[in-house]
Amino acid sequence: MSGETTLFIAPDHPAFAGHFPGMPILPGVVLLDAAVHAVSQALGASASSPAICQISSAKFLSPVGPGETLSLSWTSSASGSVRFDIACGSRKIATGTLVVPLAP
Repeated sequence: MSGETTLFIAPDHPAFAGHFPGMPILPGVVLLDAAVHAVSQALGASASSPAICQISSAKFLSPVGPGETLSLSWTSSASGSVRFDIACGSRKIATGTLVVPLAP
């Protein structure tokens, strides 16, 4: 299974205020949280209760500034791993792998 969605972090998100003054960039944890929630919802978890998953790997390639619209693409495997890529246009932002527990 694979999918793609748009991620938008509001320019007034509180994480920008202190990270970093004068040149705000989105903290990686906020970016990963958005990716985990989007993939969890796509895989059937509810918005209020996303699937518990492990971040197996993550690599940040380019900073995200306020107001940027991002695209998240992902592909899941039968083993429960989900490979994801985040981009802003042609600029690669982040890539990684999540491990989502298989349903019993």
